[in-house]
Amino acid sequence: MPKMKTHSGASKRFRLTGTGKVMRRRANRQHYFEHKPSTRTRRLQDEVMLSPADTKKMKRLLGK
Repeated sequence: MPKMKTHSGASKRFRLTGTGKVMRRRANRQHYFEHKPSTRTRRLQDEVMLSPADTKKMKRLLGK
């Protein structure tokens, strides 16, 4: 049987924790930092858990 391949785009953007949660980075933290307040960029630097509605699809793309 053929093996399931990991979606390369999803593997660069999402990661799985040891307990099986899917983590993602927050948006709006890529460029133009001189126009954004430091409080906003600090708030956006942490990873957050993916919403339950999208978790099943992401796990399938990650091959889990």
